[in-house]
Amino acid sequence: MHATSDRSPVQWREHFMDQGLSRADLAADPLVQFEQWYEFACASSIPEPNAMTLATVDGTGQPWVRSVLLKLYDARGFVFFTNFGSDKAHQIDQHPQVALLFPWVAFARQVQINGRAERIATAESLKYFTTRARGSQIGAWASPQSQVIRSRALLEAKVEQIKQRFATGQIPLPDFWGGYRVVPECIEFWQGRDNRLHDRFRYSRLSANTGWTLERLAP
Repeated sequence: MHATSDRSPVQWREHFMDQGLSRADLAADPLVQFEQWYEFACASSIPEPNAMTLATVDGTGQPWVRSVLLKLYDARGFVFFTNFGSDKAHQIDQHPQVALLFPWVAFARQVQINGRAERIATAESLKYFTTRARGSQIGAWASPQSQVIRSRALLEAKVEQIKQRFATGQIPLPDFWGGYRVVPECIEFWQGRDNRLHDRFRYSRLSANTGWTLERLAP
């Protein structure tokens, strides 16, 4: 199925809720299954299909959530980028166990991922950074993410300063900015159904080299 057909998101939602999700529908590898759902969402007209909620925990045990953008994924996990001085980065560095959620409500679908976040190699961050729009590259240099600032005017002044600093040539990767990869330990696929009798399937990693178990969960 392709989201680029004549069906609208509302029609697709109704279709998926009526069709449901069965074990026979699912790939043996949850990353393959994720790719199928993700590519469908990206081919649809919904905004920001790569937006995911990231949940972290601080040193006091207080949970924090925010939306970040999935930029890369492969068999190793799911990658997003941030300032290493941000709240989320500090929390991950203290407590690397995190959770992700893709809330594709337009299709009555969710994907929940629990795992461990780790910094990716600088070379990987640089490779991605060079693909960013120049304005986004400047923004990465200019914003002291999560720190208190007195006004937006000061932030905009910093942007102008960075523009002047890198007026010509390529903008280098900041040493305080890069990617985290969430290495999944369990992945749940959730398909909404009528009467709150949703279909839920959870993949759990057996070990690094021995694959996954798959179980149906009660809604």
